[in-house]
Amino acid sequence: MIFTTLVYVLVVPALVSAQIYGPPPGSGTTTTAAPASAPSAPADTQGHMNIDVAFNGNFVFHPANISAPVGTLVTFWFPGGDIPHSVTQSSFAQPCTYLTANSSAGTGNGFDSGLTNAVQFTINITDDQRAIWFHCKQILHCGMGMVGSINAPTNGSLTFDAFQAAAMQIGSNEVTQTSGGPVTGGVHGIATATPAATGTSGASSGSSASSNTSSAIINVASMSTVILGLAVGILLA
Repeated sequence: MIFTTLVYVLVVPALVSAQIYGPPPGSGTTTTAAPASAPSAPADTQGHMNIDVAFNGNFVFHPANISAPVGTLVTFWFPGGDIPHSVTQSSFAQPCTYLTANSSAGTGNGFDSGLTNAVQFTINITDDQRAIWFHCKQILHCGMGMVGSINAPTNGSLTFDAFQAAAMQIGSNEVTQTSGGPVTGGVHGIATATPAATGTSGASSGSSASSNTSSAIINVASMSTVILGLAVGILLA
């Protein structure tokens, strides 16, 4: 009886611990943590519209052309990964060039997220009667058609399709822009804050897993203490 109790005291905690930490090395069983998913734009809500940057890993904005009334918040969702992108305001005349007061549009400095990833960048629409044009200033991306517009005309010579065609005509002749940093402000749409970091579901699930493991370890320690107390009681009886 005493021998059986001692075996129970020594073996049970080890078995429970093995269930927590998985099979021993060389057992042939491997586990791989699921990669954290990149944040993506949620569905639009009243007064708030969302755009994916580099949608599905392609050099595009999605949707690339939207209509947004004054007061609408438009949030750009950047993916994670090794290639940073930007949302850089430009003009129809110069689709792949940052909009400044000295540019051909001559209307003031545009907004610019700067080259970044895994963030959100939001602008507030202040004039829905004038189009907002923007592009990604990563090398060659604008010339590959990574441009977008807000409140562009639906017909005539100043449509989104015409804007994208003009960017692609520049192609590899696109002038390389300095990376710089984020710029608030803007024309017809204003960024009041620089990009904000975006959390992922992978981070929260990792915290949960860590919390569950810690709780399980505490339970094993408690179980061992209880069993050891029972064994001592039997030996002293």
